[in-house]
Amino acid sequence: MTDRNEMSTKMEPLLIREDARQRGELADLALVLTAKSTGLRKSLPPKIVNALASLVRSMNCYYSNLIEGHDTHPIDIERALDEDFSSDPKQRVLQLEAKAHIAVQEWIDEGGLDGRATQTEALLETHRRFCELLPDELLWVENPETRQREKVIPGALRESDIIVGRHVGISPGALPRFMSRFEAAYSKLGKFDSILAAAAAHHRLLWIHPFLDGNGRVARLMSYAMLRETLDTGGIWSIARGLARNESEYKQHLSNCDLQRRNDLDGRGELSEEALAEFTKFFLKVCIDQVEFMEELMQPRRLRDRIMIWCEEEIRADALSPKSEKILSTLILQGELARGDVAELLDTGERSAQRVTKILLDRGIIKSRSTRAPLHLAFPASLASRWMPGLFPDK
Repeated sequence: MTDRNEMSTKMEPLLIREDARQRGELADLALVLTAKSTGLRKSLPPKIVNALASLVRSMNCYYSNLIEGHDTHPIDIERALDEDFSSDPKQRVLQLEAKAHIAVQEWIDEGGLDGRATQTEALLETHRRFCELLPDELLWVENPETRQREKVIPGALRESDIIVGRHVGISPGALPRFMSRFEAAYSKLGKFDSILAAAAAHHRLLWIHPFLDGNGRVARLMSYAMLRETLDTGGIWSIARGLARNESEYKQHLSNCDLQRRNDLDGRGELSEEALAEFTKFFLKVCIDQVEFMEELMQPRRLRDRIMIWCEEEIRADALSPKSEKILSTLILQGELARGDVAELLDTGERSAQRVTKILLDRGIIKSRSTRAPLHLAFPASLASRWMPGLFPDK
């Protein structure tokens, strides 16, 4: 395995210095993000948070894959989760890729990366969990110069050289040294410093390019995990949507961060601290924008109005029982409803209440862990354009 003996100082600085010119502005943005994210989480009933997090996983997957040039709409992702795959082989492969991404993010949401999102072993596990679920077609990379195909090994560091745009990756033999330095820099930070460092860690992992393929997805999953833990987001907003909607600017910032230090005012490392600070500002502003977007969508009164308008249309079309409205309205406000309380809420008999509930369950509008467990509101992707417009493109 080639090792050109590169020193890990080649990717310094890893953090923005406390006395850096931009530090104050970045700290202010981090505080705003913290306050807004906390406010959004606290404004929603816990059961609504859990239901919304499930939809956000599909949203995150959609936008992360879109950055990679793979367009798999959340409705198709939802179908894949229900084992309903397209007859088109290419679309089926993309659905399987999306299903793999969802599985990894669900593992993250269950605490799989808590306390270790930037540790080497955890990043290898993230890559392994994602790649081992992929169809074989997506596990091959072609060298653009030699045209030779190389197999991606889940959870393994690359063993060949790479060039990404103008960036020549470090030699494969140097990867353990650089990953060790990466872990040392980012894995023991306090919560506030972790928020400030999220963008820097994102770029530096891409700069190292530890895997033959899948680096972008692993980096975005790592960033998601870092922000989820430090901000206690509950998984109800995602940086991926903002990055995809500002893709050209995102990629330009990443390219700028590859540049060498320009002068004595540009930090003390080999790479540009000014560019890293600008990317951090962009990253934090995108996060704030995404929190504000979700905050607007999830305002209880507006969310209720959108769902109730849809419900009225379904009732007029005889697709739902007129009594469905009370169940949905209650779930929006309370987050859950005990099955035993449905009949009283609807002022009807037990069997009639069960019929109304069954239609809502069959449509995927509400959900329950078992036949006796409480009812919760669901956010099916097929209704997102009506209930939560702008979350992702209509289909």
